[in-house]
Amino acid sequence: MDFWRALIIAGVVLVLSVTLGSAGDIVHHDDISPKRPGCENNFVLVKVPTWINGVEDHEYVGVGARFGPTLESKEKRAINTRVALANPSDCCSTPKNNLTGEVILVHRGGCSFTKKANIAEAAGASAILIINYHIALMKMVCATNETDVSIGIPVVMLPHDAGLKLEKYLQNNSAVSVQLYSPLRPLVDIAEVFLWLMAVGTILCASYWSAWSAREAAIEQDKLLKDGSDEILSLEGVGSSGFVDINTTAAILFVVIASCFLIMLYKLMSVWFIEILVVLFCIGGIEGLQTCLVTLLSCFRWLEHAAQSFVKIPFFGAVSYLTLAISPFCIAFAVVWAVYRKFSYAWIGQDILGIALIITVLQIVRVPNLKVGTVLLSCAFLYDIFWVFVSKWWFHESVMIVVARGDRSGEDGIPMLLKIPRMFDPWGGYSIIGFGDIILPGLLVAFSLRYDWLAKKNLRAGYFLWAMTAYGLGLLVTYVALNLMDGHGQPALLYIVPFTLGTFLTLGKKRGDLKILWSRGEPERPCPHIQFQPSQ
Repeated sequence: MDFWRALIIAGVVLVLSVTLGSAGDIVHHDDISPKRPGCENNFVLVKVPTWINGVEDHEYVGVGARFGPTLESKEKRAINTRVALANPSDCCSTPKNNLTGEVILVHRGGCSFTKKANIAEAAGASAILIINYHIALMKMVCATNETDVSIGIPVVMLPHDAGLKLEKYLQNNSAVSVQLYSPLRPLVDIAEVFLWLMAVGTILCASYWSAWSAREAAIEQDKLLKDGSDEILSLEGVGSSGFVDINTTAAILFVVIASCFLIMLYKLMSVWFIEILVVLFCIGGIEGLQTCLVTLLSCFRWLEHAAQSFVKIPFFGAVSYLTLAISPFCIAFAVVWAVYRKFSYAWIGQDILGIALIITVLQIVRVPNLKVGTVLLSCAFLYDIFWVFVSKWWFHESVMIVVARGDRSGEDGIPMLLKIPRMFDPWGGYSIIGFGDIILPGLLVAFSLRYDWLAKKNLRAGYFLWAMTAYGLGLLVTYVALNLMDGHGQPALLYIVPFTLGTFLTLGKKRGDLKILWSRGEPERPCPHIQFQPSQ
């Protein structure tokens, strides 16, 4: 891989990788209202299985209101109840149709949630389903002037598309019935444990590969200097391994470009745009998988000759025979994943391609010193917070979370993430982590191991063990926060950056290495060609 090819791949992948920094959103805030008598329920997700003309149909997910009775948690205890369409549709006045225990389907707007519920209850409804005018779910709270709330029927909000489907069936005179229940979600799902192991393991492998390459390059350079060679390596390993050292300017520009790309994703999110992202992900995945496999197979002696024999190919230059043999498999793997990516098992292929891509990027892109690492992670820290939280003030929704979920795209999120299905969660779904939450701190962790190996420090006296532990703890705290926040998407770098960067800076200052780490990024080594003579 030549320098420019490495630079292009690293740049594209890094821009794509930071488009997701959260673990997925469940519900949005609709209002902020303190709990008070009659309006003190915890917000819960509600399962709404449906039957059309007696035949079981889709199961939708709604959200319960802060008011009304608590819903049943067991499916077998939930009552199958017929649904009636409200007339008027907003249920802000007494319904014209007679209700005898039906669940009434109404539209949001026109009056408060509590007024709709009171009118529906007085008309004889057993529950009320409110169709939201957004795809996302909104929390239903009491108005600030409502002090005495007493509602005796469950109130559930449905997403816009789900509500319209039920409404269409009712308008066509179909018999629609539903069950309403809210199963309890486990505090920790084993998927989060495996995802944590995947993220930590990926950085671990990438760091050792990066450190091994740096050490080999340093040994080779020492040999050239010792032999008195005039060949000077202007950029470490550019010709053979394609390393790219980023600087402070590039670190700042990276966040700016990533922000522009994120806005473009937000504005242009659609089915065709997701297809473009899939193609880009496949290209990066093929390159990453090919690089990892070729490096791994090159370790076998019987394949060493194939790895060191090259053939010239137009545009690509010199390519080893081993690379030519591996490439068709990598291309076929990525194509099969792209074709079957909507199947339930497609996450396996996505994770394999993603991990290979991340490891390759961490091998290609390098932080030369702690100064660049601090600038990069600090900018990414602010970037994550801004696009998850602050962006709601301008766009009325979290831009990064909307992009992460793949809203308006018809797909379950964008492909630039690692994910594992939640195994013991009755709500299903995936535990996910964005590439940026692994790559960006991974650059600093990989730098720490390179420094330790060049400085000949053992694990305890070095920085890698502490940086790796800090990353693991930061990611663990992210998942704890995710569960404490009722599943709201969290900017992972909000927790990971203070742990990793804070640990590195504190430890460097305490040990007196901060000046060298900050500016040079590598220990001072005596030149092998200089012979020291004893003093006379």
